[in-house]
Amino acid sequence: MGKTIIILVLTLMFVAAIQNVQAATIKQTVEGGVDVTVDHPDSVIAGRDFTISILIKNNGWEDKRDVRFATTSLDESIQAKNQTLAVERLSKDGTFGGVLEFTTSAESQPGMHYINAVYSQILLSNNETPTPLMQKNIAIPIDIKGIPEVQINTIAPSAIFPNAEFPFDVELVSKDIIIRNVELGIIPPKDITIRGQTSFSYSTIEKNTPVLIRTQIVTSPTEITNEHKLPFEVTVTYTDDLGEEKTTSKTVSLLLRPRTFMEFTTDGGVWVGGIFLAPYVSLGTLVGIPAGALFSLVIRKLQKKKTTKKKKTK
Repeated sequence: MGKTIIILVLTLMFVAAIQNVQAATIKQTVEGGVDVTVDHPDSVIAGRDFTISILIKNNGWEDKRDVRFATTSLDESIQAKNQTLAVERLSKDGTFGGVLEFTTSAESQPGMHYINAVYSQILLSNNETPTPLMQKNIAIPIDIKGIPEVQINTIAPSAIFPNAEFPFDVELVSKDIIIRNVELGIIPPKDITIRGQTSFSYSTIEKNTPVLIRTQIVTSPTEITNEHKLPFEVTVTYTDDLGEEKTTSKTVSLLLRPRTFMEFTTDGGVWVGGIFLAPYVSLGTLVGIPAGALFSLVIRKLQKKKTTKKKKTK
């Protein structure tokens, strides 16, 4: 009963350890039906600690003695805090596991690095007679990355014109780490307003989980004669995985140009001169209508409005 409880606790520790990171898995089957599973991070930031989880399961019908998993050589960018897991005897259907701890140098070169490890055991023939020591070399790849990347992506029209409304969306992605206490602000240029919020807060954003913010910008009704670029700035402050406050920003320029005689809006509406036709007529239909027909449509619309006003006056 005591051994069963210990094995259960070790297994639970192993499962908990691998759930806390995005991991890659190496699985080897060795002599006597033993499965050796190594879970390691898919990537590590330079200067950070990381762990490797080991699970050894005896699927054979014979016991194993002097079961050992040890790292034998490390890349110069990686240092070990503990290097060996061992158990004197692993019985049939028995499970053994644990966690090895490492750290990376802040000066590590980005790229793939390796930890070399050896699994060894002595198979007990008929659960009694020791056989020669068996060893298995395992190379564990560790992808080391430099400064954690927090990306700001913007989605907006290539050009805008006065007296109209346009989408301006922001996507925030933390590529390598979980970030906390996130504050995002959108700073529009002069004479441009944003419908709704300009600042957004998040307690936590998970690694590689994009957050999309949808906004609308409203341009000034003042007409212009020359085109020019308008800068929109997006700033982000956050707390990184070391508890340090960081700031990043991005500036994107949109071309503000005079409105042409006919302009289609992103919601399916259309401007004809100074008249806006609401998007109850489909975009495809409007594209196929000649300019003369559009003039007639505008005139009929204005005539209907005048007739309605006269009826109301009577």
